[in-house]
Amino acid sequence: MKLRIEVLTSLYPSEVHPVEGVFAERRWLEMLARGHEVRVTQPLPLASTWLPRARWRALARIPARETRGGISVERPRYLHLPGRARANAAAFSRAGLRALAQHPRPDVVVLDYAWPAAAAVPALRELRLPCVVSGRGSDVLEVAGEARLADELAFALRAAGHWCAVSKDLLARMDRLGGKDGQGVLVPNGIDLQLFRPRPRAAARAALLLPAVGRLVLVCGHLIERKDPLLALDVFARARGPEDRLVFLGRGPLGRELGAAIRARSLAERVALRGEVPAAELASWYAACDVLLLTSRREGRPNVVLEALASGRAVLATDAGGTAEVLGALAATMLARTREPAALARQLAELLAAPPEPERLRSAVAHLTWEASARALEQCLAAACAASPTYS
Repeated sequence: MKLRIEVLTSLYPSEVHPVEGVFAERRWLEMLARGHEVRVTQPLPLASTWLPRARWRALARIPARETRGGISVERPRYLHLPGRARANAAAFSRAGLRALAQHPRPDVVVLDYAWPAAAAVPALRELRLPCVVSGRGSDVLEVAGEARLADELAFALRAAGHWCAVSKDLLARMDRLGGKDGQGVLVPNGIDLQLFRPRPRAAARAALLLPAVGRLVLVCGHLIERKDPLLALDVFARARGPEDRLVFLGRGPLGRELGAAIRARSLAERVALRGEVPAAELASWYAACDVLLLTSRREGRPNVVLEALASGRAVLATDAGGTAEVLGALAATMLARTREPAALARQLAELLAAPPEPERLRSAVAHLTWEASARALEQCLAAACAASPTYS
């Protein structure tokens, strides 16, 4: 059954921010390749002076329309005001619904990154359109922690009747909010196993102009509070050997504070902030490193862990969200059940001294393909269509 799919989302790559939402794009490109028709609507805030200058300028440059990999992406604008989460979600919904009204009627609407997209569910159900709410991490976990917004998301889930998530942990949270245990469908992200594969470390370091000696610890992700990059720095500083290095790949509001902390520890020659990098370069960084370090406070299903394991590289990750689920049997040595810096440093030092064999790490995630992910999503969308009066 080939479907006409409308995706309403708050996060999707653009020519300005090609890395943001890249896993969502990968999912929909796979669905397009399988013969489905996919259109994406991504309402964006109007560029306002209350935003930080860099954010304001970036928003202003994002195109209103773009075609990426054969998928049409439309970006209507709406007024977003600080401190008004419910009103902003309603404005996001109205902008998205106006855009959708100009398109051919879809078979199903996917509310990707559950909040604020799920705010559009009641209006979509009035139009008798099948809906699926897709949870990915903070879009559910942070919202569920705020009483008023949790009620809003719970109402949207019950109205939609169908939802999916990238991890079992996240799915259980959505099931509780929706009031139906076992109702949600697990749709884990896949991995590009051709791109992320074991490669010679020395060649990767040479390509990145990195020193051949010493061990390299890699941190990938936004420099934001819930990723806790300052903890990662502290752990590395305690565990490092004389030739070891730490590289952060990502950007975010903690960048300046992190840079200051690096200088305060006199680690500028050993720690580097490299910003965001495209997937092809990221694969080289995984190959070059010895251990990926993830110190998140909250997670959905961390894609960087999957990619590092597929690349045959060890991981040390704090126990957050679906991280333990991703690590599976590897959790015995790679999952940190504490956030205490000294204990984390000891665990990191042990991994650096005796990392597992690359093929063992890759085999743990080799089944997680994008094809398998798409099949699970197709089943979820088909069930939503079958349950809708339009299709009965």
